[in-house]
Amino acid sequence: MLQQGMRTRREVLGDEYIDSTVSAGSEFDKAFQELLTTSAWGMVWGRDELSRRDRSLVTICLLAALGHYEELALHLKATRNTGLSEADVREALLHVAIYAGIPAARNAFRVAKEVFADDPGSEQAQPSS
Repeated sequence: MLQQGMRTRREVLGDEYIDSTVSAGSEFDKAFQELLTTSAWGMVWGRDELSRRDRSLVTICLLAALGHYEELALHLKATRNTGLSEADVREALLHVAIYAGIPAARNAFRVAKEVFADDPGSEQAQPSS
């Protein structure tokens, strides 16, 4: 399950991010990284019942609702690998506003705008004609 989890984690988050996370690891957090990779990425993200796109959407909503904005930024960057568009994210964050509260959504929109503005392939980063 660890190998499956690492494969899925790399496919979603990208090799560059995972390589930097692995190289920054230590004996202290090795067990945590293995738990995260096995459980979240192997046992949950590795399941076939939901698509990666759907899992990405659910994850973004949950992270926004819970106020985990650093992790939200990571998963927003991963949308280029999961098939979510900026419009999908916007609609999801509107749901967050209604079901989890305006403050959570306001902060999530701020994070999303920053992430998408920094991504050269993003709709927001494209000059308007």
